[in-house]
Amino acid sequence: MNAYSDKNAVITGGSSGIGLGIARLLVDGGARVVITGRSQAALDAAREQLGENLITVRGDVASLPDLDAMADQVKTELGTVEALFVNAGISPLTPFESTTEEMYDELFAINVKGAFFTVQKLAPLLSTGAGVVLTTSVANVMGLRETSVYAAGKAALRSMARSFSGELIPRGIRVNAISPGPIDTGVLDKMNLTEEAAAQFKAERIAQNPMRRYGTPAEIARAAAFLAFDATYTTGIELAVDGGTTQL
Repeated sequence: MNAYSDKNAVITGGSSGIGLGIARLLVDGGARVVITGRSQAALDAAREQLGENLITVRGDVASLPDLDAMADQVKTELGTVEALFVNAGISPLTPFESTTEEMYDELFAINVKGAFFTVQKLAPLLSTGAGVVLTTSVANVMGLRETSVYAAGKAALRSMARSFSGELIPRGIRVNAISPGPIDTGVLDKMNLTEEAAAQFKAERIAQNPMRRYGTPAEIARAAAFLAFDATYTTGIELAVDGGTTQL
């Protein structure tokens, strides 16, 4: 099946988790895809998995020089872009009492500033009818413990989806957000939790979920691709893909 054989796409944070799931769906469908990430090893592993239609760019979305270099490489490799997935982000726990200024600044630099300038830098390459998809989170509406900074950043992205929609609609470009619930991406392994704490965290999320399970990156990828390519009369929305967590 070559549903995306004539499409070019860019995915920030595309070397693992949700971003890699989106890349896999699009490459399998025939698209040419640029992914970005900070780890060259992870980018190389993704390229080995997905093949020659995947182009990797190492860089940090919090760095404007890196974003400029990424935009230049995208222009060289792809020319124009039909879909931009603004997915790069970090999700450390930020307990209210112990969160430091450095933690706060890093999270906002990557999750919020990085998203804003990713769209700004790549907007000139977006074709008429292109779709932009920002990755938000159920955390932006749920008030989960120890996530106040992360949740605030994701709420900022929800606002950006609306604002960017107004900015880009004259060019026929749609901007929407995808809001994942608990997704089995392996992110718990990167949160410096003990095995017991990680198991408890996961069990709590499953217990709170009406479908009583974690979602998969592939399920998020299908929803994100729908917003990017098929939802041609939809802009400014946030689509919850969360097993009903925020709806039931």
